[in-house]
Amino acid sequence: MIRRIALFLSFLVSLSFSQAAEPQKATLGAGCFWCVEAIYEQLPGVLDVVSGYAGGPEKNPTYKQVSAGRTGHAEVVQITFDPDQTSYRELIDYFWGTHDVTDPTGVWPDFGKQYRSIILPHNEAQLAEARASRNEARARFDKPVATEIVMLDTFYPAEDYHQDFVRLNPLHPYVKSIAFKKLDKLGLKRP
Repeated sequence: MIRRIALFLSFLVSLSFSQAAEPQKATLGAGCFWCVEAIYEQLPGVLDVVSGYAGGPEKNPTYKQVSAGRTGHAEVVQITFDPDQTSYRELIDYFWGTHDVTDPTGVWPDFGKQYRSIILPHNEAQLAEARASRNEARARFDKPVATEIVMLDTFYPAEDYHQDFVRLNPLHPYVKSIAFKKLDKLGLKRP
């Protein structure tokens, strides 16, 4: 009898693990990827955030190329999240409050197409969610929303030294003067 109970409990445990949702990804840009990475790493349900490049035609772009505005890519982050803890829509709804989405020239203090506000859905369901979220967000702003929404073609991870930059470089002048101010404004922790 004890053996049957143990087998039944083992079955229930394996069943509960098999029903867990697979991690999903969201890709978006809101200016310098160092800041965006530091913001999203702190949100519930976020498993990983990788800085990178997307939205342009150049294959295998480098930071030097992207930061010079020669590739059409934007600095973005790719967020891996647990859909049992947060949703794509919640991540996108949060996005509208992280930067000035009405400025088509970039995100202060970084300007140029490579620092534009952009959401890059991975599939049609995410595209619909991003558009619906943008439509609702428009009512909160006095100026038109400049954020682009385009399907993700390819995400290119940035060079290793860009990953976890704020956490690993808390004394860097950009981190101290820009990233920390953004984290403070959003009520998030400094590393």
